[in-house]
Amino acid sequence: MANNLTQRLDLRQSQNLVMTPQLQQAIKLLQMNNVELSEFLEEELEKNPLLEKAEAEGSAPAEGEAAPEIEARNERDDVEQNFDEGWTGNEAETNAPQDSTPDFDSGNMLTGVGAGGNRNFDDPELSLENTLAQTKTLRDHLLEQLYMDMEDARDRMIGGIIVDMLDETGYLRVGIDEISERLGGKPERIREILAQMRKYDPPGIFAKDLSDCLALQLEDQGKLDKPMQTLLAHLSMLADHDVQGLMKICGVNETYLQDMIAEIRSLNPRPASSFEHLIVQTIVPDVIMKPIPKSQGGGWRVELNNDTLPRVLINQQYLTEVSSHAKNKQDKEYLSTQMNSASWLVKALDQRAKTILKVAAEIIEQQDAFFLYGIEFLRPLTLKDIAEKIDMHESTVSRVTSGKYIGTPRGLFELKYFFSTALVSADGTSHSSESIKARVRSLIEGETIDNVLSDDALVEILQKEGIDLARRTVAKYRDMLNIPSSVMRRKLKKNGR
Repeated sequence: MANNLTQRLDLRQSQNLVMTPQLQQAIKLLQMNNVELSEFLEEELEKNPLLEKAEAEGSAPAEGEAAPEIEARNERDDVEQNFDEGWTGNEAETNAPQDSTPDFDSGNMLTGVGAGGNRNFDDPELSLENTLAQTKTLRDHLLEQLYMDMEDARDRMIGGIIVDMLDETGYLRVGIDEISERLGGKPERIREILAQMRKYDPPGIFAKDLSDCLALQLEDQGKLDKPMQTLLAHLSMLADHDVQGLMKICGVNETYLQDMIAEIRSLNPRPASSFEHLIVQTIVPDVIMKPIPKSQGGGWRVELNNDTLPRVLINQQYLTEVSSHAKNKQDKEYLSTQMNSASWLVKALDQRAKTILKVAAEIIEQQDAFFLYGIEFLRPLTLKDIAEKIDMHESTVSRVTSGKYIGTPRGLFELKYFFSTALVSADGTSHSSESIKARVRSLIEGETIDNVLSDDALVEILQKEGIDLARRTVAKYRDMLNIPSSVMRRKLKKNGR
């Protein structure tokens, strides 16, 4: 048999997506919130002598630096005029081959910088997300339960706000009326959501005080009987060691009382303490939204929260001084390396600021009715909607909205809270599935004993309002809201419940 093994030299052209260390760092910068970024910049300031912290107030933006604010009424034009043409936020679509990971997005203008890097995007162990520290916080733990428990985007938004109001012990010191006024929602709805969340793990979370916290834990264990409720209502007597008085008001003997006290001592008065890394703290907004007076045209002004984000610049004076004393090759290479690193960081921060402002301003424009009138007016919105409006890749929008907060006249919100699904009626009108659920709830809450609405009646009312849904869809939404059928509701009303 003839040996056909031969050596040949072929020239082939292929397209590969190269992920350089700088590119990885730029994506991480886009994902960081202001607190994380501040910590990162402090480290960079220590490592690089050519970087310096700019004055926090009264200083004009450096050359090439993003403007600190834009107005939501015409934000798209404002941002487009200043945005770096070398970066579109669409590198995942324009630079990646067809079989590359579809969610990859460079998120910065350094796509072509350098060579080398990791080319294997198929191995989950080598993915960018797994290069970041993954520490599960109390907030993460609670939000996981919230998103599993509630499907309505408005309920999730309310729940997320309540989570962020917890103090360091895991108690909720804020009243329902205050939350209702802030969100423009009904107190009854907020009360129902909070009642459901008080069943979450760890037991005792969302309690209003110590007695309430202990009661939630005992209820979870099935031990909250009448004598225990009385004991919890008189914890001050327990602190004073008034055993005789407690025996009398609880109606138990000393042995039974001592068992009750032992059960209380086995409970955790600080439910948040089981989490080593607490995020039960005041959330710092990454973006701030302020109303523009009507005398100035109205609308909203959007700006980065520079109070928590130090600005860094290149210290040109120091560079000039040190360069004049750099004689040998090693010193010159060191200065060149530090200069390139500093220059890249300033540009990357500039692009990050522009991207965040651009995304936040578009979200505000799309959800303007919510900010004006309350949570019932939350519009259907997806990451794709925002990405198409600002001409960026969907994954860029996802990175910007994850873990970042915006301070608004209605309170503090995570940017991702503003996204929900939509339904399109026969006339092409888009409705949020959550707004339809809210409307169903509102109609049922307005029922009287003589006018209980069937699912067919709800369908007719919604159709008159331009919402064309099938009866089974309305029934499904009613079930999601934990509302019984019209027959059961009529019986409950007749029984005075």
